[in-house]
Amino acid sequence: MKFTKMSLVAALLIGSSAFAIDNVKVSGDAKLYYATDDAKTDGISSVTTTASDSLFNAGSSAGQAALSLGITADLTKNISAGVNTTVLTTLGLQGQLVNNVWEGTDLVSDSWIVDEAWIAATVGNTTGKIGRMKLDTPLVFTETWSIVENTFEAAVVINQDIPDTTLVGAYVGGSNGSSLFNGNGTGTNAPVGIANRIQNNDASYDGSTFSQFYNGAFAAGIVNNSVKPLTVQAWYYDAPQYVDGFWLQADVAMEGISAGAQYTQINYNKSNNLAITADSDNDAYAFKLGYEMKDVLSASVAYSQTGKETKSGFGLGAAQNLATLGNNAQTKLYTEAWWNYGYVTRADTSALNVTVTGNAAGIDLGAYYTQTNSDKNGGTAERPDMKELTVTAGKAFGPLDAKLAYIYTKADDQNIKVGATKGSAYNTIQAYLTLNF
Repeated sequence: MKFTKMSLVAALLIGSSAFAIDNVKVSGDAKLYYATDDAKTDGISSVTTTASDSLFNAGSSAGQAALSLGITADLTKNISAGVNTTVLTTLGLQGQLVNNVWEGTDLVSDSWIVDEAWIAATVGNTTGKIGRMKLDTPLVFTETWSIVENTFEAAVVINQDIPDTTLVGAYVGGSNGSSLFNGNGTGTNAPVGIANRIQNNDASYDGSTFSQFYNGAFAAGIVNNSVKPLTVQAWYYDAPQYVDGFWLQADVAMEGISAGAQYTQINYNKSNNLAITADSDNDAYAFKLGYEMKDVLSASVAYSQTGKETKSGFGLGAAQNLATLGNNAQTKLYTEAWWNYGYVTRADTSALNVTVTGNAAGIDLGAYYTQTNSDKNGGTAERPDMKELTVTAGKAFGPLDAKLAYIYTKADDQNIKVGATKGSAYNTIQAYLTLNF
């Protein structure tokens, strides 16, 4: 389910501005997710099971429940702390209604993760936060599509002394997100899934859900809206021995009309930890134009293009979430698909996205269309293209949020039937229930 992301600034300031002195707040949610498709091959989760080609068959369906409970409190004036724990369970549905899950369980036993544990302090216009937390920056961020979210072990400082300007500095030392590159550089033992070490039987892992994030990574950013209604931001990232990169973005919105532009580049650095053929890089740009009639309708169209990359030997893309490279990582590019991640950011790929959302009779409606065209990237073979159309309907019943989604997928590298060279179209139905408390 696509939940609204909390901005990095808001996530930091919540500890210092949202609570009264000595205030303690307990909150959380209970989720029940279900999905089914009619593809010949399982495309729902990382668990390999018997393939099925019919909707509502256990082999082609996924189901899981999660209970998330968090507590925040002021320790002293301007100092706060928070802890959040998430428990995952199949509710005994495996082998009956579903054979797959979203995250972090072996289909036999339940799983749990302490996904947040932080302390924050504010002095003047400067706020610092350290511990396990969510992040929301262009190239390192918490993805919210799954039943449990990836988080980070990090230290972040933001400053707002300069009018209309936010300065951000961060060190990320650990992550529970899946990465393409593990310690020996081969990627063959890289964990799969957001809660990547839960119920993992590999003896090389110590059982912790958090692992080193590229041996530590640094990020610095600036966000400015001095010239209203224009907001510009620039970010730089450095993960020694692995990657470094930058992200530039400008957005403007006035009288219902919005426009935006993005440009990013990622440099991949060959080393013992990253076994690529040679140092390489790739970039991406995107544009977006939108129109909004408040409380009635919102529509946008976006286009993006990634560059060619032939030096590494892997055809590496650009603009993807560096925290989840090995798990069809999401991107902050305007053209990202609603469900089929990892296509927009592939090398030598153009993408188009059209999004329309609105409300009718108290029901939130959405239609999202994404298509990608991947050229040969300097080679001779055609590369997979993808088309996705998603329609959603959601409604809040007090503290209960309910949402249904229908997804049409036509991807050259999915649902490839025997004797075919390209994948056939298939349908997916998803249902989400979230009880907030």
